[in-house]
Amino acid sequence: MATGTSSTDAAGTTGATGAAGATSTTGTAWTAPTADERLLYEASTRGDGDQAAVLDVLSRSRLYVLVARLDADTPGFTAPLPLRRDDATGRNCVSVLTPGMLPPWHAEWVFRETTLAELARTWPGNKWWLGINLGTPYVTTVAARPAHRKEWLKAHARSGGPPRGRLLTHSGGPLHGPVAHGLALGAHLAVHNGLVWNQLGAVYQDYGTDIARLRNPWGVVHRAGFRRTLDLLLATRLVGRSPEYVLQARRTLARRLKRTPTYQEWSDSVSPPPAQCRTPGAPGSGGKGPGKGPGEEPGEAPGDWLRRIVTYEERFRADGILAADACVDTLAAFDHGRAVNVVRLALGARYCEPHEAEEAVLRIGELARQAYGSWAEFSLGYALTRVIHCAEDDDAETTYQESLAQHRILTQDPAGPYRNIPWS
Repeated sequence: MATGTSSTDAAGTTGATGAAGATSTTGTAWTAPTADERLLYEASTRGDGDQAAVLDVLSRSRLYVLVARLDADTPGFTAPLPLRRDDATGRNCVSVLTPGMLPPWHAEWVFRETTLAELARTWPGNKWWLGINLGTPYVTTVAARPAHRKEWLKAHARSGGPPRGRLLTHSGGPLHGPVAHGLALGAHLAVHNGLVWNQLGAVYQDYGTDIARLRNPWGVVHRAGFRRTLDLLLATRLVGRSPEYVLQARRTLARRLKRTPTYQEWSDSVSPPPAQCRTPGAPGSGGKGPGKGPGEEPGEAPGDWLRRIVTYEERFRADGILAADACVDTLAAFDHGRAVNVVRLALGARYCEPHEAEEAVLRIGELARQAYGSWAEFSLGYALTRVIHCAEDDDAETTYQESLAQHRILTQDPAGPYRNIPWS
């Protein structure tokens, strides 16, 4: 394993810098790409630069270092940290970027996620400063001698690292129109992981993680595997055929009766489906739901799924997210949402190119609009799928509360995509 430093430039844009132990820009004409850059700017321009506040922000933000793809793909090799001179202060810096400052996708240059704690443990020497977003309006430099690096470790321990369960929007990414609509279908998993929801860019999380998440649980290790998996998701083949069969039975009854069927009527209408309707393995739900392994265990008959659906629809009503006279008609949202995330992972893994990713996202958006009539309906379909597949797990209640929180964040945040992008 090799370590060290590299003089590769990690950002090509220009900006102004100020001075002090934690320095930053002094202009105010820019709009921060994400909340991370805004918080960093505010902390580093407070007085002479509030070092503790800067470290707190950095410890909660994902930090990225530029790596040649050839180096990243070399087994056992750790590329040296990229070095760059800060033109405004003359300081020699190890260069890192926050999520909103990553440059556009490039086939041969990728990014590795790091943390303050990792940087403190692998720092190349005492002469370097830590340079965040060099050459941009959101530049900050942080002293990096041994005593300073001890403070980095403390800051990381206090914060626990980048938070999950938050809606992170990139102001420079798609905010309106068909591409934004398609990307917003994948926002549940983005919120779950605390990642930007509206970007087809250099990373989803980071190059190595994107590759690993495609390999497990999806079994995707190359471009052809990505296309096969995407086709299955577009056809909603992985969401679980037996629970979808149960919902279809209710829809059929409702059309025939011209009203919502009673529980007994619905239950009587559900007979064991043919063998081909048994649910195959359904990977890729962020560690929860069908992604935990096989979609069905022995004994998961249609009646079992019906009872789970009824249970969780009642919980949705009690929690105020499903109207008293409303039902969830289809679980297709789960495959649509995961399809968007598989596309973003494949783009980050370099299994597809940006134009292919955009075309796929647009197609997913078209299919979702055919299946649902609103963002709320889509989100409820996604949430219901996740919770019914985890109903027997030890952490089923945690999964339910996460799903409830994601639905509320996405449907209630006034700045969120579901409140600002028309469904149709």
